Amino acid sequence: MAPELMTDAPPLAPRPRLHALIPCAGQGSRARTAVPKQYQPLAGRPLVMHTLGAFAAVPRLASVLVAVAPGDSALDTLGAPFSIAHCGGETRAATVCNGLRELRGRGAALDDWVLVHDAARCLVTPALVDRLIDACLGDEVGGLLAQPLADTLKHGPQGRSQATLPREGRWLAQTPQMFRLGVLARALERAGDGVTDEASAIEAMGLQPLLVAGSPQNFKLTWPDDFALAEALLRSRQA
Repeated sequence: MAPELMTDAPPLAPRPRLHALIPCAGQGSRARTAVPKQYQPLAGRPLVMHTLGAFAAVPRLASVLVAVAPGDSALDTLGAPFSIAHCGGETRAATVCNGLRELRGRGAALDDWVLVHDAARCLVTPALVDRLIDACLGDEVGGLLAQPLADTLKHGPQGRSQATLPREGRWLAQTPQMFRLGVLARALERAGDGVTDEASAIEAMGLQPLLVAGSPQNFKLTWPDDFALAEALLRSRQA
């Protein structure tokens, strides 16, 4: 006789999903571009479209949400596979906080993972995103892409070198930065608008994010010269 099927087993808890959040509400004044730098043409496309193209090529992401400034319609007609929320704030931290609330309103769970990525890091690749996901999925805290510091580090607050700082154990933070939605939301609310990345808010809670090796090419376009370098790199990839 065949064994009876068990009908009183508890249902399996849903696996946490992965979401990408792209804060895209800044003006980028240091870049001195004619338009907000995320929309500056680069290798034939607006800069941010290169960024979003990389995330669109990561099948494990359940959603990609772009947080733009209220009234910003630049992405409305591009028809790319992402969602837009007009929830940008005065600071990057405020924009990310608002984006997390928007994700919750769209059905994301507190236990879901969120990968926050700078719109202006347009040289990120799907392989880098996957590397971060693979490293962090089994981690209790989460983590970020980062690059070990290779150059000699100087302290020069007035334009003159006053001291040479040790570079051992120092990393350049990159994005994406991947944390649980609920934990990240609490961390940012406690830290306030002064934090410049998600990891620093997590660190302020006494947690230690995982450092995952990134790439020197995953730099944030900030200064005018950065655009020429990014253009050359993107053109070389297209070729």
